[in-house]
Amino acid sequence: MNLVSLYSDMGHFMTKKQNLYIDIFAGCGGLSVGLMEAGWTGLFAVEKNKDAFSTLNYNLINKKMHFLWPNWLEKKEYDINELIKDYEQELRDLQGKITLVAGGPPCQGFSMAGKRDKNDQRNKLVKSYIKFIKLVMPEAIFFENVHGFTVNFKDKKGTKKYSSYVERALKRLGYKTSHQIVDMSEYGVPQKRKRFILVAMKNHSPKEVFFVLEKNREKFCHDKGINNKTTVYEAIGDLEKKCGICPSPDTKGFKAGIYGKAESGYQRLMRQEMEDFTGAVDSHRFVNHSKDTIALHEDLLEHAPKGKRITPKDHIVDGLKRRGVTVLDPYSQAPTITSIPDELVHYCEPRILTVREHARIQSFPDWYEFKGKYTSGGVRRRKEVPRYTQVGNAVPPLFAEQMGMALLEVLNSGQKK
Repeated sequence: MNLVSLYSDMGHFMTKKQNLYIDIFAGCGGLSVGLMEAGWTGLFAVEKNKDAFSTLNYNLINKKMHFLWPNWLEKKEYDINELIKDYEQELRDLQGKITLVAGGPPCQGFSMAGKRDKNDQRNKLVKSYIKFIKLVMPEAIFFENVHGFTVNFKDKKGTKKYSSYVERALKRLGYKTSHQIVDMSEYGVPQKRKRFILVAMKNHSPKEVFFVLEKNREKFCHDKGINNKTTVYEAIGDLEKKCGICPSPDTKGFKAGIYGKAESGYQRLMRQEMEDFTGAVDSHRFVNHSKDTIALHEDLLEHAPKGKRITPKDHIVDGLKRRGVTVLDPYSQAPTITSIPDELVHYCEPRILTVREHARIQSFPDWYEFKGKYTSGGVRRRKEVPRYTQVGNAVPPLFAEQMGMALLEVLNSGQKK
């Protein structure tokens, strides 16, 4: 397979393969948004969930036409194991043509905030990840996962640390590796989100990528018109319910929010491409809380310390049945955004956040529209990935953009180590 045949169906003829990447375990596309803004070109994305892929497809494939997409691969959701099985030779043919493979397997089985089950089937996707790398053999790898990915699982057979397994496997394939635990709140993202970041390279120094990432962050944020440490209010202050409401365009019987005045650089950045927009902001649908829930939130706003997670055992308010809840501090960063929307309460309104407010805290631009259900429950959670979950599972685009820029700077430096 040559580059001409690879892209001829779309009329693209790549003269520079340097910026070509594949996004695996892509989710709704947060990582790809950032890489696109950094100047990378996507070949294709691998995501098994139909809801998450529909969001990625709408925004990045149809609207932005960001992915070239080879003619041998249908544009739809794929399980990575089925992709490897059905297109093994086509993937092998990509060797020498792909600069970057980005993404990491689902994090729920590794998360310290969850049950952390060593038998979670999603943990086995780490081996699928290595199989994919072995077939494509890109020049560089950008791997992201939760902090718990570095913590040992213990059983009768001993201990297993997945981060070490991945690094050993990559080194056997001829890659040099480096990793760090990165707090994304230091890169303009308005939440305290610590993640395991692994960079692997064949012919360059992966350590240099982290050096460049940190070196460039002040200039990056300055050029974007934002602060290194973006606060919750700077992120979502223009989305308060008091800014105005209208009927929800996608859910009968619900209200949605409209824009208030943009009062921070971050808000203006998120609203780029939306300057003349009026009406309901995408996915900014307010929950129809019961009177009892509103009363609970009012008590939390009055009595709970801002920015501190509380549990029923703290006995701060009556009637709290949630595992834990945080009333946001408008003048600090949010805790890590997750797939569970009722863990966070708005800083001045007696409600949980909307999907759009979660997306703002994750640094998704407002032009990025989310598809599928807003929430799901019970057994449906095993198959469905609603909007709140899509956002919570994503890599923040603003951080991904900085990683993409750092990777390009090192790859283009000409210094091979």
